[in-house]
Amino acid sequence: MALSATIFKAHLQISDMDRHYYGEHQLTLARHPSETDERMMVRLLAFALHADERLGFTKGLCVDEEPDLWQKSYSGEIELWIDVGLPDERRVRKACNRAVKTCLYLYGGRTADLWWQRNADKLGRFANLTVLEVPEAASAGLVSMVQRSMQLQCTIQDGEIWVSGDGRTVTVNLLVRQ
Repeated sequence: MALSATIFKAHLQISDMDRHYYGEHQLTLARHPSETDERMMVRLLAFALHADERLGFTKGLCVDEEPDLWQKSYSGEIELWIDVGLPDERRVRKACNRAVKTCLYLYGGRTADLWWQRNADKLGRFANLTVLEVPEAASAGLVSMVQRSMQLQCTIQDGEIWVSGDGRTVTVNLLVRQ
Protein backbone atom coordinates (compact mmCIF):
# COMPACT_ATOMS: atom_id res chain seq x y z
CA MET A 1 0.00 0.00 0.00
CA ALA A 2 1.31 3.44 -0.98
CA LEU A 3 1.76 6.05 1.70
CA SER A 4 -0.46 9.08 1.42
CA ALA A 5 0.32 12.72 2.08
CA THR A 6 0.03 14.13 5.60
CA ILE A 7 -2.26 17.15 5.77
CA PHE A 8 -1.28 20.27 7.73
CA LYS A 9 -3.45 23.33 8.24
CA ALA A 10 -1.93 26.77 8.68
CA HIS A 11 -3.64 30.03 9.52
CA LEU A 12 -1.06 32.53 8.31
CA GLN A 13 -1.21 36.26 9.03
CA ILE A 14 1.18 38.27 6.89
CA SER A 15 2.37 41.84 7.45
CA ASP A 16 4.80 42.60 4.63
CA MET A 17 5.81 46.21 5.07
CA ASP A 18 8.30 45.96 2.21
CA ARG A 19 5.55 45.17 -0.34
CA HIS A 20 2.68 46.81 1.58
CA TYR A 21 0.85 43.48 1.65
CA TYR A 22 -1.29 42.59 4.65
CA GLY A 23 -3.44 39.50 4.63
CA GLU A 24 -4.67 36.34 6.27
CA HIS A 25 -4.55 32.97 4.60
CA GLN A 26 -6.08 29.64 5.54
CA LEU A 27 -3.68 27.17 3.95
CA THR A 28 -3.78 23.42 3.55
CA LEU A 29 -0.35 21.88 3.03
CA ALA A 30 -0.10 18.31 1.83
CA ARG A 31 3.29 16.95 2.91
CA HIS A 32 4.42 14.20 0.56
CA PRO A 33 5.74 11.09 2.39
CA SER A 34 9.25 11.86 1.11
CA GLU A 35 9.10 15.52 2.16
CA THR A 36 10.65 16.68 5.42
CA ASP A 37 9.15 19.16 7.88
CA GLU A 38 12.00 21.52 6.98
CA ARG A 39 11.11 21.53 3.28
CA MET A 40 7.42 22.03 4.05
CA MET A 41 8.16 25.02 6.29
CA VAL A 42 10.46 26.57 3.66
CA ARG A 43 7.55 26.22 1.19
CA LEU A 44 5.32 28.00 3.69
CA LEU A 45 7.94 30.75 4.15
CA ALA A 46 8.15 31.17 0.36
CA PHE A 47 4.38 31.56 0.25
CA ALA A 48 4.52 34.26 2.91
CA LEU A 49 7.25 36.17 1.07
CA HIS A 50 5.32 36.20 -2.22
CA ALA A 51 1.73 36.11 -0.94
CA ASP A 52 -0.83 37.09 -3.54
CA GLU A 53 -4.40 36.08 -4.33
CA ARG A 54 -3.18 34.12 -7.38
CA LEU A 55 -0.21 32.41 -5.69
CA GLY A 56 -0.86 28.77 -4.95
CA PHE A 57 0.71 25.49 -3.99
CA THR A 58 0.94 22.88 -6.73
CA LYS A 59 1.22 19.12 -6.65
CA GLY A 60 4.95 19.74 -6.09
CA LEU A 61 6.95 16.56 -5.59
CA CYS A 62 4.26 14.49 -7.29
CA VAL A 63 4.61 16.24 -10.67
CA ASP A 64 7.92 17.04 -12.39
CA GLU A 65 6.38 19.68 -14.65
CA GLU A 66 5.19 21.91 -11.80
CA PRO A 67 7.02 24.01 -9.21
CA ASP A 68 6.29 23.99 -5.48
CA LEU A 69 4.31 27.23 -5.85
CA TRP A 70 3.30 29.32 -8.78
CA GLN A 71 1.41 32.41 -9.69
CA LYS A 72 -0.37 32.50 -13.01
CA SER A 73 -1.83 35.46 -14.83
CA TYR A 74 -5.54 35.53 -15.56
CA SER A 75 -4.70 34.32 -19.08
CA GLY A 76 -2.78 31.30 -17.73
CA GLU A 77 0.82 32.47 -18.22
CA ILE A 78 3.24 31.63 -15.43
CA GLU A 79 4.22 34.91 -13.79
CA LEU A 80 6.15 33.40 -10.86
CA TRP A 81 7.69 29.94 -10.48
CA ILE A 82 8.96 29.05 -7.00
CA ASP A 83 11.02 25.94 -6.28
CA VAL A 84 12.31 24.82 -2.90
CA GLY A 85 15.40 22.69 -2.37
CA LEU A 86 18.35 21.83 -4.57
CA PRO A 87 16.91 21.13 -8.03
CA ASP A 88 18.76 19.93 -11.08
CA GLU A 89 20.21 22.77 -13.17
CA ARG A 90 18.12 21.64 -16.17
CA ARG A 91 14.94 22.05 -14.13
CA VAL A 92 15.91 25.61 -13.16
CA ARG A 93 16.75 26.43 -16.79
CA LYS A 94 13.36 25.09 -17.89
CA ALA A 95 11.59 27.14 -15.18
CA CYS A 96 13.39 30.32 -16.25
CA ASN A 97 12.29 29.74 -19.84
CA ARG A 98 8.64 29.11 -18.87
CA ALA A 99 8.07 31.84 -16.26
CA VAL A 100 8.41 35.60 -16.20
CA LYS A 101 10.19 35.34 -12.83
CA THR A 102 11.71 32.32 -11.09
CA CYS A 103 12.64 32.11 -7.40
CA LEU A 104 14.62 29.32 -5.85
CA TYR A 105 14.79 28.81 -2.08
CA LEU A 106 17.80 26.76 -1.00
CA TYR A 107 18.14 25.19 2.44
CA GLY A 108 20.33 22.55 4.02
CA GLY A 109 23.45 24.36 5.26
CA ARG A 110 26.67 22.98 3.81
CA THR A 111 24.80 20.91 1.21
CA ALA A 112 23.21 24.10 -0.17
CA ASP A 113 26.64 25.78 -0.28
CA LEU A 114 28.07 22.90 -2.31
CA TRP A 115 25.06 22.90 -4.65
CA TRP A 116 25.49 26.63 -5.24
CA GLN A 117 29.23 26.29 -5.93
CA ARG A 118 28.48 23.65 -8.60
CA ASN A 119 25.65 25.59 -10.25
CA ALA A 120 26.39 29.32 -9.79
CA ASP A 121 28.13 29.80 -13.14
CA LYS A 122 25.42 28.00 -15.13
CA LEU A 123 22.58 29.84 -13.40
CA GLY A 124 24.21 33.28 -13.45
CA ARG A 125 23.07 33.89 -17.02
CA PHE A 126 19.35 33.96 -16.12
CA ALA A 127 18.25 37.53 -15.45
CA ASN A 128 14.80 36.39 -14.27
CA LEU A 129 16.18 34.04 -11.58
CA THR A 130 16.46 34.89 -7.88
CA VAL A 131 18.27 32.42 -5.63
CA LEU A 132 17.85 32.79 -1.86
CA GLU A 133 19.16 30.57 0.92
CA VAL A 134 17.42 29.97 4.22
CA PRO A 135 20.11 29.70 6.93
CA GLU A 136 20.25 26.38 8.75
CA ALA A 137 19.44 27.89 12.17
CA ALA A 138 16.36 29.63 10.75
CA SER A 139 15.01 26.51 9.06
CA ALA A 140 15.56 24.54 12.28
CA GLY A 141 13.60 27.20 14.14
CA LEU A 142 10.75 26.93 11.63
CA VAL A 143 10.70 23.15 12.06
CA SER A 144 10.24 23.62 15.81
CA MET A 145 6.89 25.29 15.03
CA VAL A 146 5.45 22.39 13.03
CA GLN A 147 2.07 21.16 14.18
CA ARG A 148 -0.82 19.61 12.27
CA SER A 149 -2.74 22.84 12.89
CA MET A 150 -0.61 26.00 13.04
CA GLN A 151 -1.37 29.63 13.86
CA LEU A 152 1.51 31.67 12.43
CA GLN A 153 2.29 35.35 12.00
CA CYS A 154 4.88 36.51 9.50
CA THR A 155 6.23 40.05 9.63
CA ILE A 156 8.56 41.33 6.91
CA GLN A 157 10.36 44.65 7.19
CA ASP A 158 13.53 45.90 5.53
CA GLY A 159 14.29 42.41 4.24
CA GLU A 160 14.16 40.87 7.72
CA ILE A 161 11.54 38.21 8.42
CA TRP A 162 10.00 37.24 11.74
CA VAL A 163 7.81 34.15 11.96
CA SER A 164 5.90 33.73 15.21
CA GLY A 165 3.73 30.94 16.48
CA ASP A 166 3.14 28.75 19.49
CA GLY A 167 4.96 31.23 21.76
CA ARG A 168 8.15 31.23 19.65
CA THR A 169 9.63 33.67 17.20
CA VAL A 170 12.16 32.81 14.51
CA THR A 171 14.16 35.50 12.74
CA VAL A 172 15.03 34.72 9.13
CA ASN A 173 17.66 36.69 7.23
CA LEU A 174 17.82 35.19 3.77
CA LEU A 175 21.19 34.92 2.08
CA VAL A 176 20.88 36.34 -1.44
CA ARG A 177 22.85 34.13 -3.83
CA GLN A 178 21.60 35.74 -7.04
